[in-house]
Amino acid sequence: MKQARILLADDHKILLEGLKGLLDGQFDVVGTVENGRELIAKSKELCPDVIVVDISMPSLNGIDAVKQLKEQGLTAKVIFLTMHHDASYAKKAFEVGASGYLLKHSAPEELVTAIHEVLQGRTYVMPMIAEELMQSYKNAGHGKKGGKLTSRQKEILQLLAEGKSAKEIASILYVSRRTVEFHKYNMMEILNISNNAELIQYAIKEGIVTI
Repeated sequence: MKQARILLADDHKILLEGLKGLLDGQFDVVGTVENGRELIAKSKELCPDVIVVDISMPSLNGIDAVKQLKEQGLTAKVIFLTMHHDASYAKKAFEVGASGYLLKHSAPEELVTAIHEVLQGRTYVMPMIAEELMQSYKNAGHGKKGGKLTSRQKEILQLLAEGKSAKEIASILYVSRRTVEFHKYNMMEILNISNNAELIQYAIKEGIVTI
């Protein structure tokens, strides 16, 4: 029987090696990547059946990378394996098309179970956050309203929060510096924010970047 193809994405090499050792034999681990942009490129190249991805990664975080892949027609199942136990992160993960959500301190066999579950078309959520996640869905719509950023604006915001200059961001995204500045000031207007420090605080609060 053909083994399912697995792509691993995490910015910690030791963890990647550990996951590869855990899954090799039961699955075909076709590759490992260390940031969101590599994830997008390798997903298109390797066509995995399942992607196991962290949220907090440099250059482009896991949630925004998966959102872009899903918008581009990615059919792979996605399992987030992360340190973020807050249900708000899990909610964002499922909103962009995830099929599973686990914490990194889970027992190793739980990841194997999650992979089998999502391959069968089911959803897997760790029991310890499942109840909180359901409650967050029930409460949806009762929070304060605010402007929403586009995927490109989130990309730029993450790179700004990581300390990149407008010139560096323009080079990474293949756009002009003026385009970067345009998006930056649009974000400030949408979020009613007046300076870079508040932009970075927003990025951290929303999980677009972590410190």
